Amino acid sequence: MKELLNNENIIISVFLLNIILLIGIYIYIQYINKKYIKFMEKIGNGNNIDEQLRKYIKEVEDIKLENKQIENYYITLDNNIDSCIQKVGMVRYNAFADVGSDLSFALALLDRNNNGVVLNGLYGSDSSNIYAKPIKEGVSIYKLSDEEIEAIDIAEQKKNFYTKKRNRKLYK
Repeated sequence: MKELLNNENIIISVFLLNIILLIGIYIYIQYINKKYIKFMEKIGNGNNIDEQLRKYIKEVEDIKLENKQIENYYITLDNNIDSCIQKVGMVRYNAFADVGSDLSFALALLDRNNNGVVLNGLYGSDSSNIYAKPIKEGVSIYKLSDEEIEAIDIAEQKKNFYTKKRNRKLYK
């Protein structure tokens, strides 16, 4: 039995058989790969579905990146909107007895935290002036007229036209 195993012809035969098997496996893999490509083209109506899937995956990744950029822009807007004018109150009145209509006005322009400005336009028969007073949290360091106070009160009672929702996401 040892003589049979030590025989060089058997070793060479086994070696050649292994090479033939490896070549056969390689040819079979190439055959299967060609059939796979034809199958994928058949499914893809003449186009390689594998290539189409890769293209679509790339497009989806691009869209995800674009959505992330839009979400970041939205968050920036969301954070900046608190300082925008959100509440407006206006009172028209007659400042002078010699003027026939309510041509004078007090206009309050406030943000979410009732910060902003109140404008008072006084119209007279021979002149017209506009005065501005800063408002911080609904009050001013300057003396306010009754009309200015009323305009601020009207503005403060209005609901914000924008309600901030924290941790809101555009896309998930």
